[in-house]
Amino acid sequence: MRVEGPDETWLPSRYGGQGGPPGEDSRGTRRRGERRADAGVAGNARLTAANAVVLLVLLAAEGLTILRVHQLLSPHVFIGVVLIPPVLLKVASTTWRFARYYAGAPAYRRKGPPPVLLRLLGPVVVILTLVLLFSGVGLLLVSRQWLPLLLKVHQASFVLWFGAMTIHVLGHLGEVFRLAPRDWLRRTRREVTGAGTRQWLIAASLVAGVLLGFVFLSHVGHWLSTAPGAGQ
Repeated sequence: MRVEGPDETWLPSRYGGQGGPPGEDSRGTRRRGERRADAGVAGNARLTAANAVVLLVLLAAEGLTILRVHQLLSPHVFIGVVLIPPVLLKVASTTWRFARYYAGAPAYRRKGPPPVLLRLLGPVVVILTLVLLFSGVGLLLVSRQWLPLLLKVHQASFVLWFGAMTIHVLGHLGEVFRLAPRDWLRRTRREVTGAGTRQWLIAASLVAGVLLGFVFLSHVGHWLSTAPGAGQ
């Protein structure tokens, strides 16, 4: 369903000037406002879906490094840090939808919430993802005495995250692959305004992630020298 359309203009009539029947102007204004609000909802959904594809690709690459994490520690750290800005972007877009829905925004109410299981699981996925990523970053920065505890947090959060994330991905997969291409295909990108802005947001999050990744690569040596068992 298209969420935008050309504004209709009344021709001069017996009501005088360019107006329509009494009350028609206010109804037309309300309909235009609803279309703009619905476009905002659709744009948010497209941003979330397209960004989810980026995250799935990065997470798949990160998963490959886990198979030989000691030999692939540098790629593991780099990809893990690259993930942080896109993850924060996804948290922002989904939190916005959550907040607008529960604040009673009519357009978000019309769209409706996700299924109950996915709605309950969403905050759990967000918390576990942030704990997983930032505990990994912490391993590169903290002193040796904190490494065993932080490593346990990182490993435990991964196990919990993997289970929750599997359900989350399977529950949203159809919607993601239905919506993700729409800002990138000529026939659908103009249906909802702001496609360029959404593309730039995703690109900017990736650039920021890559820059951070290179910064934190310099801390891999710190982990190797202070990790439990180092020098043995």
